[in-house]
Amino acid sequence: MVEGMERHQVLLYLGAILVGGLIGWWIPAAGGPLGSAITPVLGLLLFATFLGVPFSRIGQALRDARFMSTVMVLNFLVVPAVVLGLSRFVAHDRALLVGVAMVLLTPCIDYVIVFSGLAGGSSDRLLAAAPLLMLTQMLLLPLYLLVLIGPGLVSAVEPGPFVEALVVLIILPLTAAALTQRWARRAPAGRQLTSLMQDLMVPLMMLTLAVVVGSQIVGVGIELGSLLAVVPVYVAFLLVMVPVGLLAARIARLDAGSTTAVVFSGATRNSLVVLPLALALPEPLALVPLVVVTQTLVELLGMITLVPVLPRILRALAPPARRRS
Repeated sequence: MVEGMERHQVLLYLGAILVGGLIGWWIPAAGGPLGSAITPVLGLLLFATFLGVPFSRIGQALRDARFMSTVMVLNFLVVPAVVLGLSRFVAHDRALLVGVAMVLLTPCIDYVIVFSGLAGGSSDRLLAAAPLLMLTQMLLLPLYLLVLIGPGLVSAVEPGPFVEALVVLIILPLTAAALTQRWARRAPAGRQLTSLMQDLMVPLMMLTLAVVVGSQIVGVGIELGSLLAVVPVYVAFLLVMVPVGLLAARIARLDAGSTTAVVFSGATRNSLVVLPLALALPEPLALVPLVVVTQTLVELLGMITLVPVLPRILRALAPPARRRS
């Protein structure tokens, strides 16, 4: 059954998005409980993800200067330039502009590890990069918003949700996974738990997708007319960042696993962490959380598509000798 789920995971993820959307739409009262479940469900998914990462290799990944510098330059120099250009298409509406800027300027540090791993990416390198990506975006986001939007918004952005996300979604699952791996080396029960969590990866991803979509689908539907304006921006961001990520990895002469990780890091955004920030904004910007959630919906469909497609692109771009091997 586990092999069957892994073989058909893309269809299962699409089904989870559909089911979550239908539940959220037909039972609007479920939106609140589903929204509250996002963080624990995502934390459990990341715990299972981290369990599959060999922690003995994280130190080596941190010392991989080419990979780390490529990820940092891509996310904090290239992406802001892309966002500056794309955001001009919604610059006429302050709420749309704020939402687009907030979500596209923050690189993902959680489920990007899952999607990259599914596509054959180097999860250990992305895991090693996650704390640095989180800290850097906390420091630079106010500066980027100051440039793109002006000083009025910067004072309204609180760092608390970023810190909470770092602790709850990265530090706690990472520590629990490291302790569980250590336990698994000494006790059969630890090995059984590790094996069980690895078998649950696909169901946990399905649950995460269903919860995120189900919690916000009603709000998106109500404001659909306004939100349609940002969908082309988000689609364009993905279409731009995939080849840009491939080019950056090629310039850095990275291997296939690291290239996959770089592409996903550049294309995937931190919407689940940005959402609490958006919810804390003043009333005139009440549309911003739904702008952020719309990015989540577009991105999830994009990532599900990219998982099977990117390995084929990399094989097509590989030198003939490497393809034959």
